[in-house]
Order: sequence, then structure tokens, then C-alpha cells
Amino acid sequence: MAKQVISIIAVAQTPPPFHGQAVMNQHLLEGEYSEIQFHHVRMAFSGDIQEVGSFKWKKIFHLAAVFFRIVAARLRTGAQVLYYPPASPNMLPFLRDCVLLLGTRWLFKKTVFHFHANGLADLYARLPWLLKKAFWLAYGKPALSIAISDYGKRDGEFLKSQEIVLIPNGIPEPKILAATHRSVPNAMPEILFCGMVSEEKGVGILLEACAKLKERGASFRCKIVGKAASEVEEKKFKDFIQNHQLEGTVEFTGPLYDDNKWKAYAGADIFCFPTHYSAESFGLVAVEAMMFRLPVVATNWRGLPDIVVDGETGFLVPPKDAKSIAERLEILISDPDLRRKMGAAGRRRYEERFTVEKFRNSMEGALSAVGSA
Repeated sequence: MAKQVISIIAVAQTPPPFHGQAVMNQHLLEGEYSEIQFHHVRMAFSGDIQEVGSFKWKKIFHLAAVFFRIVAARLRTGAQVLYYPPASPNMLPFLRDCVLLLGTRWLFKKTVFHFHANGLADLYARLPWLLKKAFWLAYGKPALSIAISDYGKRDGEFLKSQEIVLIPNGIPEPKILAATHRSVPNAMPEILFCGMVSEEKGVGILLEACAKLKERGASFRCKIVGKAASEVEEKKFKDFIQNHQLEGTVEFTGPLYDDNKWKAYAGADIFCFPTHYSAESFGLVAVEAMMFRLPVVATNWRGLPDIVVDGETGFLVPPKDAKSIAERLEILISDPDLRRKMGAAGRRRYEERFTVEKFRNSMEGALSAVGSA
């Protein structure tokens, strides 16, 4: 007798904008499964990274449209499982989640939360009493919470989830990877940052580290890939570069996509991600770097210790510590053999833990189990 296929309504953002949660939602929905079937209701509240978390009137109309699409999908498919990745723990995304979940969650027998962003427990402590009531009605006691790191389990525990599973993110190898693999390092080592260009993502700390390295006479280049979170922060970073004579050393490329982004990884020697982002839960870019055999210098923050093994695939340092970042980068700049050794270890760790196949298989197992229970 054939096993019943579980129908799931997935209410999820996919690119654009390009950020970790949207990218992982896309990888999940593009998979082929035998035990589950997704019916996607796309969130598209922000078309650009600078719009994320901000208020615009058009988002009110889009909220109503998403609500009616969820209801229509439920009636059309008969799906009994709602899959929902909660937004970042800021007031506007929280209120949006409350409206959607209060209005639609009762239509489903099971609700699954996938925590790509963490901090709901911290947000709850800041809410007035009426919103605390709404919080529990919207989020309380899901059938399943999926955490992407050990740190991420805390939101599921706080919400009194019936079950919590840990499923690390996994990404597919781009076709360009094999063609761009280099056996010879750059004559002048290149440091790469990729992500939202903001203070919380550690760009200011990286620039301070670059200034320290230049003072010590280190020979290197630094490439910063991504879109600025705001014009104010972008100006601040560019002013720092000018004031510290880093113009020929640090390059802002802006956002890069598809093969252009992968070429940036392939052309680098070291990856640096000194984030202290308040909603950080994983650090997908660190996995991308390891996939390209890059040693990673990152902060000991949230889910990053689940990815980077200190002293083996790279280095972990305390958040907001430019001195420690500079010291670890200097070690790698001066030692190509260590870079090669750590990069190879990172590649092995990617293959063992962070492939898209492992991610999709684990997700299918967890979702089919909760849907058939």
C-alpha cells in the first residue's frame, strides 16, 4: 500500500530579496519529495534588503492578499499542515506574523515553525500585556519547531513546542565550483565578506581589523560583497576607508548574484564574517565559504559555532573584537599552508553536514512524521 503524501501549505519568503531565510526557503521548495507536497504561498513584503522590517502602506494590502491566498490554498488542497518560518524579532514583522497566524492557524490541525531568525523569547519580554496575549495565540504550542542550530532551539522551547528537531541548513553546489577551483593561492591574499553590509553584520569591525593589519604592514586585499542596509551606514563605512587610507585595499562590490557571487568566493583566500546581528541564527555564508574551501574567521555568535570548528576549519573570536579578528586574519595571511589545510577541513565538513540533499532528506522526514501523526 502506497504511503500517503502529506500536503503542506508553506507560507514563506523566496528571493528577492536575497538573504539566508529566503534562499533556504527556495532550496526547500525546489526539492523533489515522495512523502510530502508543498503548496507555496509566497510572502513578498520586501523587494529589497533595505525594505526589510520597514513600514510601507503597500505592505498592508499585500498582507491582506497573503491572508486570502493562505485561506484559498487551504480550501483548494485540503492541507492539514501549516509550515511557517517566523520573521525576525522586531515589532513590525511580529505584528505581521500575528495577523497571519491569528487569522489562519486555526484552519490547520498542525503548525510547524522553522526558525531561521531567533529572538522571539527576547521580544516577548518587551511586549505590553495585550500583545503578549496575541503572542501566545499566534505562536504558542506548535506541533513542531525546527531549529537550524543548537542556539535556535530556545525559541521552540519557549513556545512549548510539542517537538523540536535540529536540522542544519544545507546548500547545493553551484556548477561553477569545479571550474573555478584554484590550486595556487593569490600572490596577495584576498579576504572576502559576503552578506548585508551593516554594522550588526560586522562590516565596521572588519574595516577596523583591516586598518590594524595595514598598520602592521600586512599585504592583503579585502572584498566586501553585499548591499548596504542603509545609506547612512554605507557612508560611514566609506568615510572610514578614506580616513584610514584603505582605498586601494578594501573594495565594495555591491550585491553580486549567481555566478558572479560564486566567482567572488572562488577568487578569495580567506572568508571573514564578524557578525553580531541580533536575529542571526546560523550564518549561511560561512557554509558557502567552506564549500569553496575557504578558511573562515567568524564570531563565536549564535549558530556559527555549529558551522565553524575553531582551530580546524577556521577561527572563532568574541563579537565586536577587531583586535582578535586582525590577529587571526594575520595568521592566515602569512601561512598559505594553514589556509589550505583549514579550507580542506571546511570542505569535508560541508560534505558531511551541510549539503542540500541532507537538508531536504531531514526536512522531509520531520514534516512527513508530524503530518502523519
